[in-house]
Formats: sequence, C-alpha cells, structure tokens
Amino acid sequence: MIAQSFQYESPGTLAEAIALLNQYGDEAKVLSGGHSLIPMMKLRFASPGYLIDINGIPGLSDIKEENGVVRIGALAREADLEHSALLAQHFPIFKDVTKLIADPQVRNMGTLGGNLAHGDAANDHPAVMIALGASVVITGADGEREVPIDEFFYGFYMTAIQQGEILTEIRLPVPAAGTGNAYHKLERKVGDYATSGVAVQLTIGSDGIVTAAGIGLTNVNPVPLRATRSEEALVGKPLTEENILLAAQYASEDCNPSADLRGSEDYKRHVTGVLVKRMIKKAAERAMAS
Repeated sequence: MIAQSFQYESPGTLAEAIALLNQYGDEAKVLSGGHSLIPMMKLRFASPGYLIDINGIPGLSDIKEENGVVRIGALAREADLEHSALLAQHFPIFKDVTKLIADPQVRNMGTLGGNLAHGDAANDHPAVMIALGASVVITGADGEREVPIDEFFYGFYMTAIQQGEILTEIRLPVPAAGTGNAYHKLERKVGDYATSGVAVQLTIGSDGIVTAAGIGLTNVNPVPLRATRSEEALVGKPLTEENILLAAQYASEDCNPSADLRGSEDYKRHVTGVLVKRMIKKAAERAMAS
C-alpha cells in the first residue's frame, strides 16, 4: 500500500519542531529514523497529516559522558551505538544488542530515541534501558523533564511522551567498578522480532556478593518488563548456581507472553528462563574482567 498524503516539515531547531507539533496537534508525527513509523504509514496503521522531520536539528545525536552520566542524544543511530568507544568502555551490551537489530541498512538510520518512543515491547532497547537503569529526557514548550525508564512505558505503544513533546536524550549512570552487562534474544531468523530477549546488568563486589542487578525482558509482556523478583533473587547474595536458577525461574513465571507463530506461552517462558541464566553468567564474566 501507499501512505496517505501528508505535509512534510523539516525544522532547523528543537523549538521550531515543538512549535509545529503544538500547531498541528494530534495530526502530527515526529520522524527520526522512520523504520517504525514509515511501515505503519504504508499499511495505513498510522495516517498523520503532518510529518515533522527532526533529523536536521543539531545536537541530538551526541554521545558523551558528563558528571558520572553517559548522555546519548535521541538521534544517535544504531550504528553510532555499535561503534562508540565510550559506550564500549562502560556498556558492551550495546554491541550485543545492535548487531541483533535488523541489518546494516536499518542500523545506519534507525535511532535509539525512535526505538524507545515507539513504545513497542518487542523492540530490543527498552529491555536494555531497564537493565541499565536509564532515564529519558522529554522536551516540550515548558522545557525538559527527566523520566525514569520504569515510568516511561504506559501500555501497548504508549509512553510518557505527551502531545507537543519530543524525546531528546537518554541518560545512563556510569556503572561502578565490577559491573558487567549483556543482552541476547532468540529470533526465528535475522531481523525478526524476538521470541524472547533478556538484558542483564550486574555489579559484583570484591567479596563476590552481587550489590546491584538490573534485568529487562523483551517481547514477553504487553509492555517492557523489569524482572523484579529475579533481581531480588541476586542482590545481596553470592552469585551461586542456585541463585541464578532461582532468578531464571522467577523470570519465566513473571513474564506474560502471548502465543503466536514464534511459539507457545510455555515455550516462550522456557526460553526466557534459559536466556536469563545465560545473560547473568555473561554479565558476571564481564563484571569480573572489568
């Protein structure tokens, strides 16, 4: 199918973009990478009357560290995340996740901000942001507000971004020494949505005790899911096989997958448990090496 006709706007500043969003109201959509929005427009699942292209706005694709926080502009491309030396230093999980997203052509255009703003639990970055304890910066006519990632996803394709606002930045606390992170997903074929995916970040003290844990799950719940009981099974305890198995069990019990062509509910729960075990061990290996 062909998208419905629309008016295209290409503002040169963030203020101009926000003004256009407020002017056009519910009829306007923001275009960043476009790999979620454009297919929906072609299928007529989305039919905006106005498309606000923010790619020409400077300063929205920087990746930098300031005062113990890594700040990633919402227009940072998947390829930028994959090749960033700063992210590789603190968050090797980004190399894990970006190589599993579609193909190089998509990664050269798809953006982190767009991936999150789409509000799809099947996307990979929401689980990663949950595991890393991220927050997102949303900018509107009244200025910026910072929203913790656990308060960002409201429901299916629903986020904390309100009419007239744009997601402009993602902030990640620089992890403490002894921290490792990892992500993997099972997919039927390259570029498919995950049957299940798991992101893990662990901080392990010199005494072998887990002092912090973040675990996010992909595509096994209507909204991106933090595996809270799994985290609690690890924090304050040594990373024993028994505790790892308990964390995996809790994740498989607490997720809420839907049966589809990728598998039954029971199969997806099983896969989730397996991935939690594997990613805990991989994150722990990286923590020990850091």
